[in-house]
Amino acid sequence: MKLSCLQENLSRGLGIVGRAVATRSTLPITQNILLAAEQSRLKLAATNLEMATTCWIGAKVEQEGSITAPARLLIDFVNSLPNDLIEVTLPPTSHTLELKSGRFQARINGIDAEDFPPIPQISDGVTTSIEAAALREGIAQVTFAAATEESRPVLTGINAELEGLELNLVAADGFRLAVHKTTLGTPVSEKATVIIPARTLNELNRLLADQEEPVEITINQQKTQLLFHLKNAEIVSQLIQGSFPNYSQVIPQSYTTRAVVDITEFMRVAKMSSIFARDASGIVRLVITPGVELTPGKVTVSAQAEEIGDNVSEIDALIDGEEAKIAFNVKYLSDVLSVLRQAQVAIEVTTPSSPGVIRPIGVDNYVHVVMPMFVQW
Repeated sequence: MKLSCLQENLSRGLGIVGRAVATRSTLPITQNILLAAEQSRLKLAATNLEMATTCWIGAKVEQEGSITAPARLLIDFVNSLPNDLIEVTLPPTSHTLELKSGRFQARINGIDAEDFPPIPQISDGVTTSIEAAALREGIAQVTFAAATEESRPVLTGINAELEGLELNLVAADGFRLAVHKTTLGTPVSEKATVIIPARTLNELNRLLADQEEPVEITINQQKTQLLFHLKNAEIVSQLIQGSFPNYSQVIPQSYTTRAVVDITEFMRVAKMSSIFARDASGIVRLVITPGVELTPGKVTVSAQAEEIGDNVSEIDALIDGEEAKIAFNVKYLSDVLSVLRQAQVAIEVTTPSSPGVIRPIGVDNYVHVVMPMFVQW
């Protein structure tokens, strides 16, 4: 194998695949990155056996070949080189990769590429495409609500429902629920529901920042794996097997009080309250008070920690309905407010012990449900 490429391109490519490298594994080669010199480009790949990321970078290839090299060592060395041309050489019958850039050089002992786990090829099944920007927004608005504990594996994933031109992304962790609806670029031939690991979608979201072309999605016929195909990269992931809870019955169909507030203002008071809520199990109290005659309605946000003190903030609100009280975990409030791009948000409440609903104003493709905290009023 013999090729040359720019340091910035190799560094970027290693950064893309590096996060798919296994951190702890009984299979040592999964802590390596595969380098394969093809016609006029260098293929880089990494896998942790649940997810595999592949990307291609431009290179001048003089001799084709492949090898795997320790990920951490390779990434750290390449990142420390100046922005210049790097010559990559693998002598015949050798497993030692040689890197040379100007006056800097290194030799890295690798493992034969034949031993690298094969990356699944997915070509049959359900296929569709979606605009990169629409997919980015959908991922950002749901993945934070997925569970991080493995006690219920299905909740660590995002439930993706594809039907016709519709894509519904749903996440829940038992305390909150996020539902985002978006439109596909091409209709699916059959209805499909799969659970995608949240980690896979978070990795995909990082790659979408530079993507302008639509993303192609393929789900295999067995519904065990799916492929995201981007311009110069691919992610293949195992799907989570199991049944996602019936989330539609959790979304309240009515409310007794609805308050519309400015998101920036609401974020500010939530952040202020979180300072005091840190020592009070993260609890913030919301009191929604309708306006009287010429005075506007208001939402009072407060937090109190026994040993430290308390704080109270007020923001103006357009209120429909009666006075209401509810308490939330301030982290859940901040999480959802930080992913909304609209100017205003509606909070819908029925009783202090019923779920609260948060909807951005101006769009009808997103709903967020938060379970209340039980407090003494």
